Amino acid sequence: MDRRIIGWCLVFMLVIALPLQVFGATAKETVEEKVQMVVSLLGSPDFKQKPKDTQITEIRGIVNEVFDYTELSRRCLGRGWKQLNDAQQKEFVELFSELLEKTYADRLLAYTSEKINFGRETELRKGQVEVESAIITTDNKEVPLNYRMIDKSGQWRVYDVIIEGISMVQNYRDQFREILAKKTPEDLLQVLRDKTK
Repeated sequence: MDRRIIGWCLVFMLVIALPLQVFGATAKETVEEKVQMVVSLLGSPDFKQKPKDTQITEIRGIVNEVFDYTELSRRCLGRGWKQLNDAQQKEFVELFSELLEKTYADRLLAYTSEKINFGRETELRKGQVEVESAIITTDNKEVPLNYRMIDKSGQWRVYDVIIEGISMVQNYRDQFREILAKKTPEDLLQVLRDKTK
């Protein structure tokens, strides 16, 4: 058999034997790609002409590819996560992701021409990193916005956002902890149901 054919066969076998993570994007590449997709969408004249519900649906499609709402919810509840049964946990994730969408949708849609610069990627622990970025406002102010990400089977997913040094997870955890200290998981769900109406 031709040596070149044997050589290519060996290369092919080595390539398919490599773990999938070798070919996966880094955490920084992953979040930067999705952020740029959202920015590009927000800057599109065609997009701006669409109804608000349609705009939100299109943005959600991109955001859902990089955010891990289950991990985010679990971390926001902390120890309180185990107080919820499986059905309550599922509903909490759905309601909480909807609440976040409602909270931040208007801010996103108000985007004009701010720039976003990405910095370094720092390992927090094995399988978890923080990716630095900053929004450069139209009056040239820099707003730090970092993403904490976790490796889920070779795919990087966001589980926390740090805005000007304030963790979204920690902020919500304090609120949820206060509710669960005095009320039941069902009461917490009802609070979220009311807020998402």
